[in-house]
Amino acid sequence: MPRRRHGAKSSVETIRYFYESEGRIGNRFRYGLLAFDFATILFIVATSFLPRNDAVEWLDLVFGLVILADFVARLVISRTRLRDIVHPATWADVAAIASFLAPLVGEGAGFLRILRTLRLLHTYQLLARLRRDFDWFRRREDVILPVVHLAVFLYVMTGIVYESQHAINPLIANYADALYFTVTALTTTGFGDITLPGTSGRLISVLVMILGVTLFLNLVRALLSPSKIRFRCPRCGLLRHDVDAVHCKACGVVLDIPDEGRHW
Repeated sequence: MPRRRHGAKSSVETIRYFYESEGRIGNRFRYGLLAFDFATILFIVATSFLPRNDAVEWLDLVFGLVILADFVARLVISRTRLRDIVHPATWADVAAIASFLAPLVGEGAGFLRILRTLRLLHTYQLLARLRRDFDWFRRREDVILPVVHLAVFLYVMTGIVYESQHAINPLIANYADALYFTVTALTTTGFGDITLPGTSGRLISVLVMILGVTLFLNLVRALLSPSKIRFRCPRCGLLRHDVDAVHCKACGVVLDIPDEGRHW
């Protein structure tokens, strides 16, 4: 029995190393997860233009099994398992797994996989690693993250429009049509060449306009706001300061920001 517990503990620690360590292998593994998420997104979009066939079904199965393995691994190493189980991104993963492994039961929910991508960016030290590894990310993080959030919203709403309409609306034949409608609704352009019929269609349109405009304005604010320096104040902990800051704006302590005010 002790051997079994030790073996189980060793397995958990090994999995945790891949997901949480700062070593080279752990960082490459997390970058690999991010690349896999993007590959999943591209696969979902591409297959909306293709007829269903055996090759697509087999690829569905492969993607589903990998996502399932990742899902189980994250639950195994979680230190807040109950909180993670009730997290919306967890249920999005469940829907995505069902969509890939049982397409007739959970058809189309795979597009929710992008919520996992957004969660990955904010967990497992990936943001901190991106800041360390890529100077362009450090300098533009305040803009990149709002762009990512808006892109995720567009993709999710495009998926909802496509999955709810393509079987009943001849104007929505693929993701391109759904994206076109989503963007025109978000920008309130309203050309009128594509509409969503029924009460559910109107509610989706309202949701796109209200939430989309909010995220778009958040991006505009990030673009127009002056750039900030990431440097933790030793007294109050304030993390962002003006590029030419000498004193902390919150507590007034003198800031010793290295590298001519560019310490990240």
